[in-house]
Amino acid sequence: MKITTVVGATLLATGALAAVPALAEGDPVAGKKVFSKCMACHDATAGKDKVGPTLVGVVGRTAGTLESYKSKYSANMKEAGEKGLVWDDANLTEYLRDPKAVIPKGKMAFPGLKDDEDLANVIAYLKADPKP
Repeated sequence: MKITTVVGATLLATGALAAVPALAEGDPVAGKKVFSKCMACHDATAGKDKVGPTLVGVVGRTAGTLESYKSKYSANMKEAGEKGLVWDDANLTEYLRDPKAVIPKGKMAFPGLKDDEDLANVIAYLKADPKP
């Protein structure tokens, strides 16, 4: 009986751990809802700049280099790109959690997303070739 309990607990723990990577990858459908907080300033579907640059294709892009928005980036954002900041999952997570901590003199006034699940979901949405 004790062995069954240990095996059962191990299976339960293994099952719980198996679910963690899926959560870490994020849910693009849930991310679209989170992105609604960003839509006033950013587009992620049509490739058009708004107050902020379009986020179509942002994952993998070097910070401050989108040609259509280049003249509008803050000097701080351009400098970050020149120093090698690329918008990968880790950098997007850090930036979206607290933009001013990453780009202190950047133009983005958004205070950030504090929830890890929201962060993972919005990044999954941006990576999923969003549609309107």
